[in-house]
Formats: sequence, structure tokens, C-alpha cells
Amino acid sequence: MVQAPERTSCTEPTFIIGAYGCAVPVEDREDPYSCKLLNISNPVLNQEIEAFSLPEDVPSVLSEDRIVSVNFRVLYPIVITSLGVFYEADGVGFQRNITVKLYQAEHEEALFSARFSPPSCGVQVNRLWYKPVEQFILPESFEGTIVWESQDLQGLVSRNLHKVMVNDGGGVFRVITAGEGSLPHELTEGVEGIAGGFIYTIQEGDALLKSLHTRPERFTSHIKNLEKEDALLKEESNTYDDIVFVDVIDTYRNVPAKLLNFYRWTVESTSFDLLLKTDDDCYIDLEAVFNRITQKKLDRPNIWWGNFRLNWAVDRTGKWQELEYPSPAYPAFACGSGYVISKDIVQWLASNAERLKTYQGEDVSMGIWMAAVGPKRYQDK
Repeated sequence: MVQAPERTSCTEPTFIIGAYGCAVPVEDREDPYSCKLLNISNPVLNQEIEAFSLPEDVPSVLSEDRIVSVNFRVLYPIVITSLGVFYEADGVGFQRNITVKLYQAEHEEALFSARFSPPSCGVQVNRLWYKPVEQFILPESFEGTIVWESQDLQGLVSRNLHKVMVNDGGGVFRVITAGEGSLPHELTEGVEGIAGGFIYTIQEGDALLKSLHTRPERFTSHIKNLEKEDALLKEESNTYDDIVFVDVIDTYRNVPAKLLNFYRWTVESTSFDLLLKTDDDCYIDLEAVFNRITQKKLDRPNIWWGNFRLNWAVDRTGKWQELEYPSPAYPAFACGSGYVISKDIVQWLASNAERLKTYQGEDVSMGIWMAAVGPKRYQDK
């Protein structure tokens, strides 16, 4: 925080830290950016598994939808061996023309596909027809889309996810759905639903069993390390009074929430004119910062000074995956070593902290929030 642009002695450096460390070891999380347990139990090993099936009491009825798709995320490596479609032959044989394709998220070309037709309909298993496909190991964190498309005028036999049984092999993959009444994800083609299935096997079964067996030991060791870390942080805070502990679990995905909590603390506990936010791995030339504030008269309301990115594409996969912001590009946001904002902006953020939605990163979240405020942006050089 800065009280006046004349002297560096008027700064109050503060580290923002989540009050709680993640109790789940990194090896046991779904991804290293959150604190969600990779909840695999009793994995089905050394056999083929049908991913989807229709309950016996659910009739097979044609829908009006000619294109249906489902998105999924792999949590532990699998190999898909066959793709399939729902179809009741009723003694007359397979009478449809349907293609099934699997895409990697954000890729235009299918990884593999299967075409079903009367002369080449594959093998019937229960209420599905399957055809083998080229086999690839789909690694942990792989995100894919299966698309069923009717080549006939008729729609597909399809159901929403709530009417289909999902066999995730003990938790090695998860279906990603927008939920009833929500806008579909950008990755969704056609209508969200299930019009068939796939058969898969779990890879590296011995390594998975070993990891599950040694999980309790990792948790015990991890908790002890967290306790040591907490003690060291409290010692530094007591010695230097330079840490603010905010009420969140300290993970990458929670950085936007950390920021909002800190802004609330700032308004309630300090007096300042400008706030400089930076990362803890950066060096700041405070004299140069103060000189720029004075030269450009940045010590006034509604100011946001930083290095801005414009029309930055929204990532749908990976570390910066964003499924909650539906536009293809973010509003302008400050990136790099940090930014400076005026007190009135901090006050607005603090007063609206309970209502502001957090997105995948604090920089893009700030850009989305500021789009509603319209501050005067000053581009850093």
C-alpha cells in the first residue's frame, strides 16, 4: 500500500497467504492447481469396461437430435478399445448410418472414429453396438469429446446423463456436464447427452494399486510438513508483521479468492491512496514507481496501471482452463510483475467481494471484474 508518491518510506509491504494449506498431497490430487482428492477406489483392472449403459427399465426411444456429444476428463491413464452406439435391432438387424468420433479438446481433427452402417454394424453387447478403434493411451488430465452423428434423416437414440449408468472404473474418468438449465460448454457439439458409449481398459494397474496402498503414509507425512510450514509462517508473521492470512485454502485456483479477501482486509485495516499488487518472485524499483506516479499524475481515482493484454484467448484445457467464462476472449487484464490500482477501486472490490465470481486466474478475474467498472487504464512501458 502507498500513502503518497513522494517517499518509499510510505509503503507497507504485505504478503497474502491462505490460512490453510491443502491437506491433500500433490500426488493424490486431481491436478496440482486445486485441492481436490483424486478419489479412485477399487479400480477395475485387467479387463475391458463399458463406460455407459442404459438401465433395463429405460426404453430406447429415438430423439430428434442428429448430433449428440459428451465431454469427459481422464483422471488416470486409460485406453479406449471400441466406440459404440445405442440401437435396438428388434430382430431386423442394424438399419442406421451413424458415425462416432473422439476428439481431443480444442482439436479439430478426430483422434479416431467408427462408422456404423447396415453392412458394417460391429458387435452387439447388451443394448449397444461396438466397433474397434485404433488404440491410444489417454493420459491423466486428457480432456476429450465423443460425438455421435446420424447420417440419416432420423435422430439418435440418446439420453441425458441422469438416465444413463456411468461406469468410471473406480474413478479413473469423469463426465463433464454443464448441468440442466446451464449454457453448454464451448466444447460441446450438437446436444449434450449420451448416444452410445465406449469400451476401455485402465493402464498401469500395478502402479495405481501401489499408489493407493501407500496413500496413508503420504498423507501422514504431508500433514506433518504442513504443520511445520504453518509454524514457520506464524513465526515470520510475529517477527516482521508482514503477512496477512486470509480465509482460503492456499492453492493456485484460489488465488482470485485470496485477492478479494485481501482487498477486504486492506479497506478495513489500513490507510492508503494506491495499492500495488505484485508476485512474490518479483523485485520492484519503488523509486521508479513513485517517479512514474508523479510524472503521469496517477495518484487520482479510478486508475489502473499495468501491462495489459488485449483480446487474450480463453483456454479450455490445461493449467489456465476456463469453463465458466463463455466468451472466446477475456476483457483487457494486467499481466506480468504487477499492477497499481487506486483506493476507490479497492473499495469497490472489497464491498462486492461476496458477489464477485472468481475465474481460473487472478489476473483474468481482475479483468472481468474491472469490465463492470471501466477504470482509466494506463499502459505500462
